[in-house]
Amino acid sequence: MRVLDIFSGSRFLQAALLIAAAIILVIFGLARRRPSREHVAPARDRNGRSPAHDLSSLLHACRGVLVGLGLITAMLNVLYLTGSFFMLEVYDRVVPSRSVPTLIGLAALVGALYVFQAFLDILRGRILVRIGEWLDRAFSGRVYDIVARWPLRARTSGDGLQPVRDLDQVRSYLSGLGPTALFDLPWIPFYLAICFLFHPLLGLVTLIGSLVLISLTFLTDRLTQARTREASGQIAQRNALAEASRRNAEVLHAMGMRGRLAARWADANDGYMSTQRRAADVAGGFGSVSKVLRLVLQSAVLGVGGYLVIVQEATAGIIIAGAILTSRALAPVELAIAHWKSLIAARQSWKRLQQYWTQLPAEEEKTPLPSPCKGLAVEAIFVVPPGEQTAVVQEASFALEAGQGLGVVGPSGSGKSSLVRAIVGVWLSARGKVRLDGAALEQWSSEALGRHIGYLPQDVELFAGTVAQNINRFETAPDAEAMIAAARAAGVHEMVLRLPKGYDTSIGEGGMALSAGQRQRIALARALYRDPFLVVLDEPNSNLDAEGDQALTRAIEGIRARGGIVIVVAHRTSALAALDQLVVMAEGRVQAFGPKHALLAKMTPPRPAAPFKVVTEGASS
Repeated sequence: MRVLDIFSGSRFLQAALLIAAAIILVIFGLARRRPSREHVAPARDRNGRSPAHDLSSLLHACRGVLVGLGLITAMLNVLYLTGSFFMLEVYDRVVPSRSVPTLIGLAALVGALYVFQAFLDILRGRILVRIGEWLDRAFSGRVYDIVARWPLRARTSGDGLQPVRDLDQVRSYLSGLGPTALFDLPWIPFYLAICFLFHPLLGLVTLIGSLVLISLTFLTDRLTQARTREASGQIAQRNALAEASRRNAEVLHAMGMRGRLAARWADANDGYMSTQRRAADVAGGFGSVSKVLRLVLQSAVLGVGGYLVIVQEATAGIIIAGAILTSRALAPVELAIAHWKSLIAARQSWKRLQQYWTQLPAEEEKTPLPSPCKGLAVEAIFVVPPGEQTAVVQEASFALEAGQGLGVVGPSGSGKSSLVRAIVGVWLSARGKVRLDGAALEQWSSEALGRHIGYLPQDVELFAGTVAQNINRFETAPDAEAMIAAARAAGVHEMVLRLPKGYDTSIGEGGMALSAGQRQRIALARALYRDPFLVVLDEPNSNLDAEGDQALTRAIEGIRARGGIVIVVAHRTSALAALDQLVVMAEGRVQAFGPKHALLAKMTPPRPAAPFKVVTEGASS
């Protein structure tokens, strides 16, 4: 019992006062070392590039807060001894002495310590929540960049939103109770040491129980890791199918396909639920076993303590104190097992995010270049779709000067859309270069290049917002005059004015409040906003009526008149009226390039002469 005297009497009070002083110092330190808003984004190195987004950089960025969390955890684990030693003092000092003042003094001291414990526990939880929030602020922009760029560089599996869910998973875990178990786990030897101080036999029983529970934790990891990874892939496929069904709701209903797609979704959902159930069964089973083992261990400690009291090697207070300490020593293990599935999911999510960051690095800052105004050159480019190995465009070459208009024609599947995707930089050319005024597209940042390019894709989709926002490309400081000029150039100004709120009309998700022709003409106005030098239009008249065709022709003439370059992919010859050059594509290659009229004359077969009819006299009419 001499070893335990340091925890009793005035020394116990002194320890409590020291804890209170340490609490004040920690709070002061946290207030000074909390991550500030200017450190939300990861710092850049001396070359201006963002550092690798890995766990080490994250820990380095918030090391001050983590040190504070470690100190708070240390204080909490010392304060967790309060109940054990209160029981020890009551049974070994207060009850034998029958001293009410001593009991009142101990109760007051213990009450104050419990208040400090609650305060620190709340503080630690709030700090973890803010670490999760800081993580989201630091990396959410990078995650959005991956979501927006990944389909242009690789084949997308699922609905393409897995990086967003991964970041949410990591933030959710950091903001929950799981990390508290990880912070408390290193303190298990501390409690075991105190149990050994009570009596070696009590320490041995507690040590054996701890090793069994820790073994269960690692066994849980081994058995659930693969299933959790499999479930993550299955839920992505299920969500992708649901999203595709939502986008094509009209087709499913009109052609009676909803039941068949529902069956496919049910199969995907059943597969996910089956995998999730197996993982939950393993984790839940080991969690229940760990709870029972913890109760068995507490009973074993009580039994061993009772034996030690009988042989007069311990006091009655040690029985209660030892049981409480054993429970406290094993609590982090049980909490870790309970949140093990979340830990595995968060760890896998973080690994996937690191893979995304490695495979799709952030764009480096590039030297600003002057606005292009001279010409476009396509130099023997090969185009390979994202995630594929075979080139769909091979050795395409031609050059255009300012003021020229190019039509791209050819049969379906000849590589027309793939060619123009490479010209605007949407797809990277596997070989060859696309140059504006001699500068390859890779020498521009996407934001800088986008100011000089207008692009109307084959599949037009607008964004949820107003008509004005969609035309001005969601600029934070849009130019109203340039926006209206673009709408006039696209022949859509009068149409917009007839909408309920004009340019401030909300068009809904994907522009569902508009017709297909209206969406295409507004997208054309977006492509013409601020008079870009290069305008590429892929099937721009697929949903246009006669009036829209005329507006398109005037828009093309306007681009050429101001010294821009326009490229039009077309199946209908009405879109070629205002163009002067032509590219003929077939099987992924440029078959011909030159003046439009000359090529069209070669492509148009001569009309057969009308058969000569001989009418003889006397023939009946």
